[in-house]
Amino acid sequence: MDAAAQEAERAGGAVGRRREAAAAGHTGDAAKARSFLHDDDPMVRSSALRALERAGDLAAQQLEDALDDPAAAVRMTALELAAYRADIAAAAAASRLVDDDHRVVEAAAWACGEKVSASGDDSAGSTGAWGSETDAVVEALVRVARSHTDALCRESAIAALGAISDPAGLPAILAGLDDKPEIRRRAVIALAPFDGPEVDAALLRASTDRDKQVRTAAAELRG
Repeated sequence: MDAAAQEAERAGGAVGRRREAAAAGHTGDAAKARSFLHDDDPMVRSSALRALERAGDLAAQQLEDALDDPAAAVRMTALELAAYRADIAAAAAASRLVDDDHRVVEAAAWACGEKVSASGDDSAGSTGAWGSETDAVVEALVRVARSHTDALCRESAIAALGAISDPAGLPAILAGLDDKPEIRRRAVIALAPFDGPEVDAALLRASTDRDKQVRTAAAELRG
């Protein structure tokens, strides 16, 4: 069998294993789903994670381990699932904001926004373990919003900062108003939870932006 045929056979086998893993999640067969967690194929491993979550048997440690999986696709799946798990710290999602793959960084920013905003703790300078964690997550998101080379990552980070609505993230959101049009649009929307003279001035400036969608978003927020 030549190399191409072997590759096709492996791919076909992976499709079958993915289906088996997904079916195990629907039938609640956690043991079967777990057997695919260390499969050679990343998409099979992703399916196993989703199946275990569906079956209610995905342990926090298994999910945290998946955040460090060699395959970006698995890390992205883990972030998607971690976003709604109270037993996974926001800092775990934030750890992927320095990932080598921009798709993972984008997913990590989204997950951070979901996790921190869902906590209901949006007070500046909050104390205690959660407040300290929020500060660290916001700081990491600010770095992505200001300096990441990928525009989608900057946009996702700005959206997360808006969702978290911590004042420490406001300067990075304001800076986003000088970025690409799609990021400027996202930055305007992210200003919704904030108020004050600098926000008013930013919205006024955005209302004359050369991009129509930026102008429209600013006009809606200004009322």
